[in-house]
Amino acid sequence: MSIVTILLPDFSLILFGALLMRITNWGGEFWTGLEKLIYFVLFPALLFYSTSRAPLDFGTTGRVLQIALAATIAGVLLGWLAKPMFKVGPMIFESGVQTAFRFNSYIALAAASRLDATQAATMALIIGFAVPLTNMASVHALVKQNGGLLRELLKNPLLLATLAGVCFNLLGLHLPEVASVILSRLGNASLALGLIAVGAGLRLTGLHASKGIAAYFMFVKLVAVPAVAYGLGRWLALPHAQLQLVVLFAALPTASSAYVLAVRMGGNGPLVAFLISAGTLISMLTLPLWLALVG
Repeated sequence: MSIVTILLPDFSLILFGALLMRITNWGGEFWTGLEKLIYFVLFPALLFYSTSRAPLDFGTTGRVLQIALAATIAGVLLGWLAKPMFKVGPMIFESGVQTAFRFNSYIALAAASRLDATQAATMALIIGFAVPLTNMASVHALVKQNGGLLRELLKNPLLLATLAGVCFNLLGLHLPEVASVILSRLGNASLALGLIAVGAGLRLTGLHASKGIAAYFMFVKLVAVPAVAYGLGRWLALPHAQLQLVVLFAALPTASSAYVLAVRMGGNGPLVAFLISAGTLISMLTLPLWLALVG
């Protein structure tokens, strides 16, 4: 399957969402409600369904998980290097650093599902392990102003859904057919609606200062993190399909929910909205290049 075939449908839905936002008069409440439905109901259903059914082995899949988490940790460390490197105002670093390592799960699973069902299940496992890591790092940067790291983590629906799915899987349990069909359909709805919501949330305003640190965060997420994943994958001799998947994961733009977290915890929402939007648009160029490098 060509790179264009893999990525074009998903990026087209993002652009379609941006167009819908601008040509309709549905109001902010509609889009806010849609985002809540996806974030709290539809996408957790997909994560639980995928992780509860994914084959858990410690061979190639284990190496894929290790590389994905290592690349994510590299993003966290490189992101935190911005603190001594750039002198910026309050809540600039704390709000923006999460965009250096968080990832858009909607694009991740939508693109992986274009590869094959096995790849989508493996991507769900990566998300399941990476969500707690990235949420801890994100909340830690903002929690100094608010307190309650554990409380924030326990309230995260993606974390709860993925942990529940992995535990369900490890216990050897099986979903009843009716429950399986319901969760599958909820999950399928989350992918298209999630991508449309990503497009509707694109905002290219809000960057009035701190251009240096903003460019640094986007460089880390779209260039440095996938470079780490690619290098480790080559070094560990991952099979082509798994290398493609782990590079896809590492090269994803940052998560739309980074804006929600920043606003809820008193951060710089406009800056984060710009970083998410600019990073998503730039990834339409960088992501195909990374996949082309894998071959």
